[in-house]
Amino acid sequence: MTTSQSSSPIPCGKVYLVGAGPGDPGLITLRGKYLLEHAEVVVYDYLANPKLLGYVPKDAKLIYAGKKGGGLHAFTQQGINQLLIDHAKEGSMVVRLKGGDPFIFGRGAEEIEELVREGIDFEVVPGVTSATAAATYAGIPITHREYTASVAFVTGHEDPTKKSSNISWEKLATGAGTIVVYMGIKTLPSITKKLIEYGRSPDTPVAVVRWASTPQQFSVEGTLATICEVVQKADIKPPALVIVGDVVKLRKTIDWFERRPLFGQRIVVTRTREQASDLVVKLEENGAECLEYSTIHIEPVEDYTILDQALGEIDSYSWILFTSLNAVTYFFKRLHEKGYDSRKLAATKIAVVGRATGEELLKYGVRADLIPEQFTGKGLAEALLQTEVKGNRILLPRALKATEILPEALTDAGAMVTIAPTYQNIPPQGRREELRDQLEAGSVDMITFTSSSTVSNFLSMLGAADGQELQRLLNNVRIAAIGPITAETVRDNGLSVDIQPERYTIDDMVQAIVCYAKDNPSQRTKG
Repeated sequence: MTTSQSSSPIPCGKVYLVGAGPGDPGLITLRGKYLLEHAEVVVYDYLANPKLLGYVPKDAKLIYAGKKGGGLHAFTQQGINQLLIDHAKEGSMVVRLKGGDPFIFGRGAEEIEELVREGIDFEVVPGVTSATAAATYAGIPITHREYTASVAFVTGHEDPTKKSSNISWEKLATGAGTIVVYMGIKTLPSITKKLIEYGRSPDTPVAVVRWASTPQQFSVEGTLATICEVVQKADIKPPALVIVGDVVKLRKTIDWFERRPLFGQRIVVTRTREQASDLVVKLEENGAECLEYSTIHIEPVEDYTILDQALGEIDSYSWILFTSLNAVTYFFKRLHEKGYDSRKLAATKIAVVGRATGEELLKYGVRADLIPEQFTGKGLAEALLQTEVKGNRILLPRALKATEILPEALTDAGAMVTIAPTYQNIPPQGRREELRDQLEAGSVDMITFTSSSTVSNFLSMLGAADGQELQRLLNNVRIAAIGPITAETVRDNGLSVDIQPERYTIDDMVQAIVCYAKDNPSQRTKG
């Protein structure tokens, strides 16, 4: 008797409906972030911030299912439902990432009803809904003891297949102190007319907030009688929310988000992707929108012969000099690859170019013996020359291509300097057209440069035909340079430097940018 073998059925996966929040990626819940980090399939909306996809594993499948008001839809609602069902039945962990909260005008219940019919397991993770976020980020408390103790959330875009509205405008008009209308821009004339018709005063304050909690947020105010004209004049389009009620008066006092010093400024960050986060976070905390165009890709050098030989006889060196964070990172990486650790450096003094490099060194359990007052190669050379360097061996692990100011100054003083290539800067490819389009549209306010190589590689990426085209592309774009050497490289290319901190650190650079913005409040994004 023979028996046939059948393959085991694929266990059904699970679908997680996750609220992505109103736009600011920092407003997603910890549970939502965890699920994104472990997702195998992500089906995401138009209103979900693309930065959230950075949490998703690289091998996960990403499916855009966005729907814009008045625009083309990537999928119908039925198509989205089927996507979730199909991928779950294939055994995948599926995250359905929805803007705001899945259950507040998000059609989350409809999607779950389909999952239930198919016997598919699910979980719902709440999100910060756009109504509360728009009000909060516009400086409007939707409830207040002195103004109102009630609030109503209403959609301005009901199911078009319904025969009649199930919103009782005659009761709602005066029944709730604050009324927040989702998706109400296109129907705003009808909504304001109904509210006035059923007893709400035409003088009732109204605010409209577009792209709430994002750097593109834009708010206008009026009354029930005037808000339609205000919105039309400001050319406000979806996505936007409408807030009706006396609490809108408090915006003059409580508005905070749009008052941040760099709000409305688009700033290009040219650091490597690995190092950009610190600068980006600090600029965004002050309200800027950062456009990350990495101009440098760091890689190991192909030949470590010089460094390996120096590591083998490191006790013969009086000093090791680190002039960048990357030099520290790649030096210790090679040190560890050769089977050594920080104890190998016990007999050698170490100097760093600045405080940030010293902090990076501390991560390896080593404290710098010398940090110059002036955070440049020249400043480091001057500090070392105050010690006795004549006849001393000095190791300089650095980029394959770098300025010669430091080694030449030390060599002239009688030191024996070993330059050990430790890493190399490779200009990244691609994104030229995207960058040029941003500049052509006049939608860049500022460019930040944190080294001479970021300047050179940025200009190479930009690909301007000549100086005249370069001046045209960067017309009215401010330039911030972290220090004098970087600034000199900017000027050598026919450009001017608008911002340069007294101390050459990221913190001081950000503070200098903030001070500049406060002194020049009229310079905001042009497109």
